[in-house]
Amino acid sequence: MPEVCSFYGIKIVFYYRDHLPPHFHAIYGDDEATILIDDLALDDGWLPRRALRLVLEWAAIHQPELAQVWELARAQEPLGRIDPLE
Repeated sequence: MPEVCSFYGIKIVFYYRDHLPPHFHAIYGDDEATILIDDLALDDGWLPRRALRLVLEWAAIHQPELAQVWELARAQEPLGRIDPLE
């Protein structure tokens, strides 16, 4: 599970050849959530309210990049990094 970003203890990861719809995984401690890229909605899992708010704020800034990384992950290509939330 390649990590493309981390900030405030939150890791953003993609799985190669993951299932549709396009999404990413946010991990904070022992909690994990799946966030849909198209509408930035929580798809599955759970994060504490503050962590989820930070993830959604970050994702809104980087939504086009997330869509590109999704395609790279599906093609099993190197993913690179996305800038963290500052």
